[in-house]
Amino acid sequence: MQNLTIVIPTYNEADNLPALASQLWSLPIENLCLLVVDDGSPDGTGEVAENLAAHNAGRMEVIHRAGKLGLGTAYITGFKRALATGAQAIGQMDADFSHSPQYLPEFIHLLENADAVLGSRYVEGGSLDERWGIGRVLLSWFGNAYARRILGLKIHDATGGFRLWCRNTLLGMPLDSIRSNGYVFQVEMAYVAQRLGYQLVESPIHFEDRRIGQSKMSFRIQMEAALRVWQVLMLHHKLTPADRLQAAE
Repeated sequence: MQNLTIVIPTYNEADNLPALASQLWSLPIENLCLLVVDDGSPDGTGEVAENLAAHNAGRMEVIHRAGKLGLGTAYITGFKRALATGAQAIGQMDADFSHSPQYLPEFIHLLENADAVLGSRYVEGGSLDERWGIGRVLLSWFGNAYARRILGLKIHDATGGFRLWCRNTLLGMPLDSIRSNGYVFQVEMAYVAQRLGYQLVESPIHFEDRRIGQSKMSFRIQMEAALRVWQVLMLHHKLTPADRLQAAE
């Protein structure tokens, strides 16, 4: 694998980012670059990222955005930048260690025969943090089951945010038409990729609760995502493999 870029959206992750970067760069992966998209974190995450980039020339880039503009637009911004700089594979993951870097070598291996690899908590071998209460487990399960049912998704973990995309897959997707800007962004990306006929492979992961800082998930966010699933359906249900963008190489 050449030119792998991991896109990491951040908001108040100053305490996590240095350790995460260190673990990613310690992996046996050549040409691994990090692209941090920071939404004006008041805790100084942007400055921490710039310092890391300055000491790791060519291995890290930072995009600063003015204010908390949302997860979806952060990823789209990062994807476009990674494609523009020649990345052959583009990953996405949280900055809070919910997604362990240790899974990336297996993702890369699986990507050789897939268009995208999705880390999954709900396939055999996948699991959730044991500290999750039954209410949170049921809410997560319901969110996935709901999205899968409404959209006819074949994957088991529609809301997971730990993924690895082939360059041509993202080039063939209408990124400017992805409208979701919250956690349903993950659902929309998976649905569009499936409608366009891309091969999505799930790989089991253990989802760990964040080690430092506070979770940004809430019941309100989950319920809003459930409602927006219908918008995703209406916007993209007519897509077919013939609608892949011609920019794909």
